[in-house]
Amino acid sequence: MTAVAVWSILLTPGQKETIVPQADLQIKNAALGEKLSDESGRTTVKLTYASPAKIDDEDELDEESPEDEITAVLCSLTAGKIEQSACDLILESDEEYTFELIGKNTVYLYGNYIDQNTNQPPYDSDMDSDMSDEGAYNLDDVSSDVEVHPDELQGLEDDSDRFEELPEDVPKAEEPKPSKRPRDDAMDTDAQPAEKVSKKKKAKKQKGEDGKAIPVAVEEKAVEPKGEKEEEKKTDKKEKKKQKAAEEKKSGASKELAGGVKIRDVKIGDGKTAKNGAKVSMRYIGKLQNGKIFDQNTKSKPFSFKLGSGEVIKGWDVGVAGMQIGGEREIIVPPAMGYGARKMSDIPANSTLIFEVKCLEIK
Repeated sequence: MTAVAVWSILLTPGQKETIVPQADLQIKNAALGEKLSDESGRTTVKLTYASPAKIDDEDELDEESPEDEITAVLCSLTAGKIEQSACDLILESDEEYTFELIGKNTVYLYGNYIDQNTNQPPYDSDMDSDMSDEGAYNLDDVSSDVEVHPDELQGLEDDSDRFEELPEDVPKAEEPKPSKRPRDDAMDTDAQPAEKVSKKKKAKKQKGEDGKAIPVAVEEKAVEPKGEKEEEKKTDKKEKKKQKAAEEKKSGASKELAGGVKIRDVKIGDGKTAKNGAKVSMRYIGKLQNGKIFDQNTKSKPFSFKLGSGEVIKGWDVGVAGMQIGGEREIIVPPAMGYGARKMSDIPANSTLIFEVKCLEIK
């Protein structure tokens, strides 16, 4: 919360003062005037304002009733005893408030206009930029599929028949069993190694001229251990799992985190990882569900904050954690992790917020 400008008002006995603050207003002190009309009497400051129920039902056109307003005592001052009183009351902008004195002495109220959104990401220096400039909305370095027109996606489903989905584990073709006939063995060069064929040819040639077979020392076949085949199968499965995980990581599958915050990595960064306590510098575009942009930081000085310390809305502390430098991510923040039932400028109450963010630096 930051003080923006000084505010004060003079309250006169018997005269009501009605104000409508142009910005959030914090009343900090009340004091008696320089000249006292009643040097021993008490003067009470009363405040009248609209009830929260009336503010929530502002669209209804019912007639006003006394129950729609609430009157409270801000403070009571007595000359010579209590001539000033510290206050800590924040009046919201664009709401009507009425002050009234009960007593004979004048009273001064003073305080500050304040900005309660100093460290919140949806309000940064770029809010002064021309929001109608369509080119300013796009991050030069950030890729996003949010702006894809629905017409461009038509016809993609029809192409699904052109592709054949292969199962992950394709059974290997069984090797043909060697035939007992030596002539077939010699000709089946594709099914058997060349060494076996050559050995069998040699065995066939080692016959005497009279046709009698000469005994030949037959080398034992090297039996391939079963363990090696099993290890090969396991290795193949591991590689397939790694490939599948890499594809999921590349495609940016959506994940749901604490509080219902959803994230989708558009681009995985590298290097240092954002953890609680680290100071991160970000670029971002904030949108409502209807696509309306309510805030952005796409140029000049990036938005920086300390992660996990409550300097930003809870959805950012949860959604930014785990990003790496150069990483791009879409963060969907539900109302409970954003501004809840509060109305914040262009953000209606109970709004789900969508942020496209890019991590520039981690300290």
